[in-house]
Amino acid sequence: MDFKNKDVISINDFSKEDLLHILKVARTMEGRRDTLLKGKILATLFFEPSTRTRLSFASAMEGLGGKVLGFDSAAASSFEKGETIWDTAKMVEKYCDVIVLRNPIEGSARLVAEASSKPVINAGDGANQHPTQTLLDLYTIEKVKHKLDNLHIGILGDLKYGRTVHSLTTALSHFKPVLYFIAPPALQMPQTYLDELEKKGIKFIIESNLMKVSKKLDILYVTRIQKERFPDPIEYEKYKGFYKLDTSLLSHIKKDLKIMHPLPRVDEIDRSLDETEHAVYFEQAANGIPIRKALLALVLGKAT
Repeated sequence: MDFKNKDVISINDFSKEDLLHILKVARTMEGRRDTLLKGKILATLFFEPSTRTRLSFASAMEGLGGKVLGFDSAAASSFEKGETIWDTAKMVEKYCDVIVLRNPIEGSARLVAEASSKPVINAGDGANQHPTQTLLDLYTIEKVKHKLDNLHIGILGDLKYGRTVHSLTTALSHFKPVLYFIAPPALQMPQTYLDELEKKGIKFIIESNLMKVSKKLDILYVTRIQKERFPDPIEYEKYKGFYKLDTSLLSHIKKDLKIMHPLPRVDEIDRSLDETEHAVYFEQAANGIPIRKALLALVLGKAT
C-alpha cells in the first residue's frame, strides 16, 4: 500500500501486510529525534478528553521536527457555537498538513475524512474504532512475546462499548489467535465481531470468570468499565468494579503472562501489580510514540 495521504480511520482498512509494515517502520522510530517532519503541521481536534493519545501524537510530531495546533475539548472550539464537524474539517485543513480527530460520535472520523483533502487519523470515534491504539497494542505484543501469531489472548472488561477491544479483535484475527472474551453477559463482545471471527475460522471462548481461563493466557488485555459510554447510569453502577485484579492473580497464571491495559485505569488493576514482571501497560503507553511517529511519517510521505 502507498500510505502517502492515506486516512487512518478503521483497522478494517488495513491488510495484514499493511499492519506489519507499520510496525516495521515504527521500529525505526524508536528513540528517533530529528527534523524528518520539519515544516509540517498537525492539527489535533479532540472533542473528548484524552491524555495519552493527544500528548503522544504531539510528542511524536514535535520529536520529528513538526508543529502542533488544535484543541482538547468541544468547549474550546466553534462546535459550541453550532459549527458542524464538516465545516470544522473544511476550515482546519487550510491550517495543517494532517488531522488527528477524537469525537464521541461513531462515524465522525469517516465524515471528516470525506470533508478534508488532508489525511485524517482517527483517534477514537465513540465506541467504534481506535486504530492507532490497536497498532501500539500489536507493537507491544510483538515486543514482549517476540511474535504475533498463535497466541492465547484474554480480553477482559467492557467489551460492548470498548472501542480499543473492537479494533484489536479485528487486527488480531490476522494472526491466528485463540481469543478469550471475559466479561459479564451484558458487556460481552458485540455479535458482529463474533460473526466476523467465525467467518475467518478464529477460535474464541466466551467467559465471565477470569479464573476459568487464566492459566491458558499469554496476554491478558484489561479494560475499564467505561462510565461515559453507558446510556443508563444505573446500568453502569451495576458493573463498575466487576473485575479487580491484584497480586492474588499471580498464582493462577502462566509465569510469562503479560498484562496490558489501554489506560486510564480506575480500580480494575491494583497498583500492587505494577512492579511485577507481568505488567507492561506503561511500556504499552510509551509505545504510542514510535507508532504515531511512523503513521505521521507514512501519511505525510516522509517514510515508505
